[in-house]
Amino acid sequence: MTVVGGNAGTGAQVVRLAAEAGHSVTCLSRTGRMAASSQVRDVVGDATDAAVVASAIDGADAVVVAVGGSAGADRNRTAVTRSVIAAMEAAGVRRLVVHSSLGVGDSMSLMPAPVRVFARAVLGKALADHAEQEAAVQASGLDWTIVRPGGLTDDPATGNYVAQTTSEGRPMKNRISRVDVAGHILQILNDPASYGQALAMGTH
Repeated sequence: MTVVGGNAGTGAQVVRLAAEAGHSVTCLSRTGRMAASSQVRDVVGDATDAAVVASAIDGADAVVVAVGGSAGADRNRTAVTRSVIAAMEAAGVRRLVVHSSLGVGDSMSLMPAPVRVFARAVLGKALADHAEQEAAVQASGLDWTIVRPGGLTDDPATGNYVAQTTSEGRPMKNRISRVDVAGHILQILNDPASYGQALAMGTH
């Protein structure tokens, strides 16, 4: 598998957990990973560069996109995701999991009312990037899943979280650990039941 944005945050947790589980992992990032592992191939480069992405996904059976915003690039997540989709289509790689955010699209309704106000006022630009990113994923025709976690923490894994579609309609607390999100990404990676779903993640 290939993790795009695997040098920090949730992406780094996906790389770590996958390597610990014995998977062969390629980590694509601008800066490279902090810790070396025999299970991990490190590719350093710009994920909007077609040649770099093609190299990173070579031989992969699945791709996880877990990139953040970028200074001076209002649509960094969207640009990276479109680049990855094009490379996957060219290489015949089907499985794609994309890390988005709670509050994107219809998932805003699952957030507590005060948090919705904050999200719209402060996170508008980031949420717009995520929304455009999600639109590209949903139009791709790949076997995709979008995960939409709430406020991310560096707390240890608890396993005490909810992953649900908005139609399931259960409001949730806007906090979840990155390692719980990463663990769920690995859990659903080979689960066809998750294909074509956008899953909000948080706690009750």
